[in-house]
Amino acid sequence: MDNSTAVDRFDINRFEAGRNRLASLAYRMLGSAADAEDAVQDAFLHWQAADRQQIKAPEAWLTKVVTNLCLDKLRSAHTRRERTAGAWLPEPLLAGDPMLGPADTFEQRESVSLAMLTLMERLTPLERAVYLLREAFSYHHAEIADILDITDSASQQHLHRARHRITAERRRSGGEVDPASARRIVEEFLAAASSGRTERLVALLTDDAIAVSDSNLAGLAEKLLRYDTPQRIAAIARAGFKPAPAKRRLAGGPPAAHYAVVNGAPAILFVLADRVVGSVTFDIADGRIATVRGIAAPTRLARLTQAWRRQEPDTPLITQW
Repeated sequence: MDNSTAVDRFDINRFEAGRNRLASLAYRMLGSAADAEDAVQDAFLHWQAADRQQIKAPEAWLTKVVTNLCLDKLRSAHTRRERTAGAWLPEPLLAGDPMLGPADTFEQRESVSLAMLTLMERLTPLERAVYLLREAFSYHHAEIADILDITDSASQQHLHRARHRITAERRRSGGEVDPASARRIVEEFLAAASSGRTERLVALLTDDAIAVSDSNLAGLAEKLLRYDTPQRIAAIARAGFKPAPAKRRLAGGPPAAHYAVVNGAPAILFVLADRVVGSVTFDIADGRIATVRGIAAPTRLARLTQAWRRQEPDTPLITQW
């Protein structure tokens, strides 16, 4: 092996050692695992093309490249059209996915929740970048300023505005929930919905509960469907979760409903022939369900399906949907 080959292999290994961290940053920035993988791959091409002998701090250099690739993506006309058209939800990830990244602090765990990824759509791209680099990855303002080519004071201002916008949603979400309690509430919700007990469903929801879905029962909706009263949510949950032959024909068979943890939140996954065909996640506040998010678009369930196939599933909550 000649010296140049050894150097190339060393540099590739150095990049691969930080791939998961870069992917977790890109996922938080973009809310899409597919887009995050593209950003990391583009960063690798930049890394290969660079004069690596001159890069004194590879981690900082790669963080800057990935962050700016994500900013370019967020500012692109195509992305703006997609996300303002009302048909966008973050891509869900199963617990244990390395793209979820660091989870040592509340801020790190919160930054990959579907609630936070959705809320961050209201931030400007720079506010989003500053908030994530500071709160989820613990960069100092001087480092953030260098990554984003802004001043320290500008970084602080962007963080202040981002925190101000996020505070209200953090209060509404109710913070972290005991896993056992979360599972019990979700199982009660599924039992009530599948048996048609509307009154019990309403009782499990907060007074200001909302539900959003990327499709209706026929899978034909082009925009997100939104329901904003407990009564409407209970009615649509009863219609959607109650087993029926027509639904089995539409799905191509009887999917099993499994409990799971998705982006740190309790969830129900509908699995058919080893493929996840639907993900329903729940935000819980004060012992009741505050938000329900339904995702059925195959493109947003591809990575979740791959992760599902790698694990040993537990007993389904429902086997004859």
